[in-house]
Amino acid sequence: MSDGRLPRQRRWVGWALGIVLTCLVLLVGWVTVRGIGAVESLQRVADGAAGLKSAIAEGDLERAADISDTIAIHAASARDLTADPVWQGFGYVPWLGPNFRAVSDIAVIADDVAQDALEPMLAAAADIDLTSLGFRDGAIDLGPLGLIQAPLETASETLDTALDRAVRIDADATLPPLADAVGEMRAAVTEAATVVGTLHGASVLLPSMLGANGPRFYVLAMQNNAELRSSGGIVGSVALLRAENGRISLERQASAVDFPPLEAPLTLSESTVALFEDGPGRYLQNLSSIPDFTEAGPAIATRWQGVFGGTVDGVVAVDAVVAAHLTDAVGPLSFGPFTATADDVVRILLSDIYATIPDPVVQDQVFAQAAAGLFGAALTNGDAPALLEALTASAGENRIRIWSAHEEEQRVLADSSLSGAIPADGDDESHVGVLYNDTTGGKMDFYARQSITTAIGTCEGEPTTQIRVTFTNDAPADAATTLPPYVTGGEFYGVPAGTIRTLVAVYGPEGASLSHADRDGTEEPVQTAMIGSRSTVQHDVLLAPGESSTITVEFQGTGAGERLTRVVSTPTIEAPDTTREELRCAS
Repeated sequence: MSDGRLPRQRRWVGWALGIVLTCLVLLVGWVTVRGIGAVESLQRVADGAAGLKSAIAEGDLERAADISDTIAIHAASARDLTADPVWQGFGYVPWLGPNFRAVSDIAVIADDVAQDALEPMLAAAADIDLTSLGFRDGAIDLGPLGLIQAPLETASETLDTALDRAVRIDADATLPPLADAVGEMRAAVTEAATVVGTLHGASVLLPSMLGANGPRFYVLAMQNNAELRSSGGIVGSVALLRAENGRISLERQASAVDFPPLEAPLTLSESTVALFEDGPGRYLQNLSSIPDFTEAGPAIATRWQGVFGGTVDGVVAVDAVVAAHLTDAVGPLSFGPFTATADDVVRILLSDIYATIPDPVVQDQVFAQAAAGLFGAALTNGDAPALLEALTASAGENRIRIWSAHEEEQRVLADSSLSGAIPADGDDESHVGVLYNDTTGGKMDFYARQSITTAIGTCEGEPTTQIRVTFTNDAPADAATTLPPYVTGGEFYGVPAGTIRTLVAVYGPEGASLSHADRDGTEEPVQTAMIGSRSTVQHDVLLAPGESSTITVEFQGTGAGERLTRVVSTPTIEAPDTTREELRCAS
C-alpha cells in the first residue's frame, strides 16, 4: 500500500524545479527593478540632452556644465544597472534577448558620450565664442581653431565609436517602443558625430585652407540635381574663390559654355571610361559622373586652369539642395525675377526657372546671381550657428565634396565623407552603392524618385548581399506638352519628351562577385565594370511618366552576406527611401 508520499527521486525533482522557478522569479524581479531604474536614468539623460543643446546654443556654459554633470551621473547609473551578469545573461534569452542587449548598448553609448565627448566639448567651447564661432565681419578668426583641435579630436573619436555601436543594434528585433528609442538615439548620435566631426575637421584644415599662410584659390563647382550625375548633378556653373587670412571672396564666375569639349579627352581611370566612355574626359559638365571625387576634383581643376590659368589649391562641389539649407540660415534670397525661401529655392532653381526664363543664356545669368547673392549673404548676414547647422546638414547628406591639391590636407580630408571617395570596407562591415546618371539631355530628374532596399544572408550556400533599386518617373502625364523643351530634352538625344532615361549603376562589397542582375524580374544585357575591387553593373532605364522599374542585383563571396552593410548613393533632390528587409534569393 502507498503511504501517500512521492518517491524520493520525484521529491528531489520537485524540489529542484521549485528552486529553479524561485530563482527565475527572483531573477525576473531583479532585472525588472534594474530595468525600470535604467530606463528612468536614460530618460533623464534624454531630457538633459535637450537642455544641454539649448544651453550651448545660447552660450550659457555654466548651465551647460551643470547639465553635463547631471547627464553623466544618470548615464553612469544606467550603465551600472545593465552591466551585471544577470542582466547580461538575459541578453541571450530567445526573443527577449535583443531588448536587453539594446538597453545595455544605449546605456554604454550614453555613458561614453557623457564622459569622453561632453567634457572635452565643453572645454573646447570655453575657447571659442559659441554665438559667432569665430565668424566676424565676413571673415573667420583662425586663432582659436588651434586651441580646440585636441578636445574636438577626443570628442569626435568617441562619437564615431558610439555611432558605430548604435548602428549595430538590431532594432528590428526589439519591441516597438524600444525600436523607436533606438531610432531616436541613432539620429541624435549621428547628428552629434557629424557636427563634432565637421568642427574637428574645420579646426585642422581651415587655418591653412583659408589662407593663414598666404592666399588660396578654389574652384567651386555647382551641380544641378535636375540632371543627375554620380556625385549629385551635372556641373552647371563654376566660380573661383579666394581665401586669405580667413576672409573669402568671389573672384570669378563662369558657366559650362565657357569650357568647350576637349578634342583629346582627359586621361581618367579605367572604371570611369568603362561606365561613361569619354564623356567625363571631354565635357566639364560630365566630370561629376566620376564616382570618386578624389579623381573628379583634380580633373575639374585641370579644366579650369586650361581655360583661365592660374593656381588652383582645391575644388569644392555642392549641389542645389545646399542652397535650401543655406537659405534657411540667411533668410529669403532675391535673384532675377524670383524671391526664394528655404521652402521653395530648390523648386525655383531646378524647375520654375526653366518655365519662366526659356533662354539658356539668361538662365545662366540668373543662376550666377543666385550663387553670388547666397554667397554674399552667408558671408555678411548669416547667423554663424545656423550656418554651421546648414553646412553640417549638407555634409551629412553628402552634398559637399572637397579635394585639396595639398597632400597633407588631402590626407585629412580622406578620413571624412567630405572627400567624396568611395569608402573602404572594414573587417565586419561593407559598403554598397547606387549611382544615377541621366542621359535624357534635359532636366527631368526634378520628377525622379528612388528607393533602395538591401538584404543580406545566404543563397545557394554562398554569403549574399542583395540590393534592390526602384526608379520612378513622377512627371505629370502630359509632361511632353506642358513642360519646356529645355526640361524634357526636346528629343534632341532621341528620348521621347516627358520620358526619363537614366544609367543606374550598382556596385557591391569589395571583393564580392556579381551573381545575379535583373530588371523587373527579367535578365537583360547589362554593362559591367570594376570600380577598384568592386563589381559593378549598370542598367539603362527608360521610363515614361508614371512608370517605375526595379533593378535587383546580388553579390556573393568575400565581403557579402551577414555583415553590417551601409548604402552610398547619388544625392538626389529628395533622399531615397532606404530600407533593409529579409533576404529572398533572386538567383
